[in-house]
Amino acid sequence: EFNLEDIISDPRLRPKISHYDVNIRDQIRRTYWLKGPCQPRNHTYPFREFGKESCRFVESWFNLHGTWLEYNIAKDAAFCLYCYIFKHDHGDQRGGDAFVTEGFTNWRKRERLQVHVGAHDSAHNIALGKCLALMNEKSHITVALSKQTNETQIEYRTRLTASIDVIRLLLQGLPFRGQDESEKFKNQGNFLEFLEFLSNHNESVQKVVLTNAPENLKLTSPQIQKDIVGAIASEIREAIISEIGDGLFSILIDESRDVSVKEQMTSILRYMDDKDCVIKRFLAIVHVLDTTSSSHKTAIDMLFSTHGLSISRIRGQGYDGASNMRGEFNDLKSLIIRENKAIFYVHCFSHQLQLTLVTVAKNDVQVALLFNLVASLSNIVGDILREKEAARLTKALGSDEVTSGQGLNQETLKRAGETRWGSHYGAL
Repeated sequence: EFNLEDIISDPRLRPKISHYDVNIRDQIRRTYWLKGPCQPRNHTYPFREFGKESCRFVESWFNLHGTWLEYNIAKDAAFCLYCYIFKHDHGDQRGGDAFVTEGFTNWRKRERLQVHVGAHDSAHNIALGKCLALMNEKSHITVALSKQTNETQIEYRTRLTASIDVIRLLLQGLPFRGQDESEKFKNQGNFLEFLEFLSNHNESVQKVVLTNAPENLKLTSPQIQKDIVGAIASEIREAIISEIGDGLFSILIDESRDVSVKEQMTSILRYMDDKDCVIKRFLAIVHVLDTTSSSHKTAIDMLFSTHGLSISRIRGQGYDGASNMRGEFNDLKSLIIRENKAIFYVHCFSHQLQLTLVTVAKNDVQVALLFNLVASLSNIVGDILREKEAARLTKALGSDEVTSGQGLNQETLKRAGETRWGSHYGAL
């Protein structure tokens, strides 16, 4: 049970907001806001050496930045209350992490305090805006919900829970939507069909979903489905980051194309939990502009920035044998090692096995000839059919026989890849 007496004011000792249960975080934030910043006054602040100059924290800075500036005596460092309550990973701001985790200590450059505040769109001011919105009861979600009747709230929760339950089932690898979800189609896609199935076997759900739900609150639109999936993914990622804590970890990176022929990068974290068991967790799929090492490095930097991770805590990296991933100069491996020389590189064993199988198979002249023939046929047939397929799709789209959209109508012949032995079987 949450106890206000357990709130720790010391910026160095207090846990991150993300460490609290999601249901009480806003209450925690309000409590810290009402308590105000930790500002020990009448203290003899120690000097720090900056070359030939000695500087220290000045108490009058509390008067200049009184609503947010905090100081920790044990660490002799300054912190920001706003950014602690609502740490934001975007915005125009310098030194944001220093004022939240490590603490600011460069007393010689006191102008950095104002730089931290920044312009109206800085992370500091974005955090302040969120604090003010949180403390404004008229805009708080609990107040808005309390204005509804109990019956309306129960119906909404039942409807939302039903949608979440169906989505949890579909997360086993089933597609969400069908070709057409309009009522004239018998099969409206897995999401709507499973929701109807659930309502047919649960009377309380049947009363509030689909045709019995308000037109503007059905919670079945594609955007709502994406929002719920996004919320689930966010909670999972947050749990992973929380489990890692301040520990060290390794990163595994792979690249591929999705059905819409967009390049994407997958990232997996490998670390030890508090029971010294090796854990591997999928973190995210990120779309990249191309397959160059610089694009992958930029994507990793953005991913780490979003989730509060640091390359300095990486101790291992593993990729496949592509030249853009593990070459000798400007590859991804080298770009990361430049920032952290303590990182070891491990060539993906599965990729080594794939290369071995392909090389061994190619030593047989007949097998090598077969795969070369299949590759040539794929290219020739693909070129011949491309124009005919484009004409057919144009005609079908004009008569509404097929639906247009991202990732649709892009079927191609399977091609064998050097790094995927199974792709040779698929190509045949």
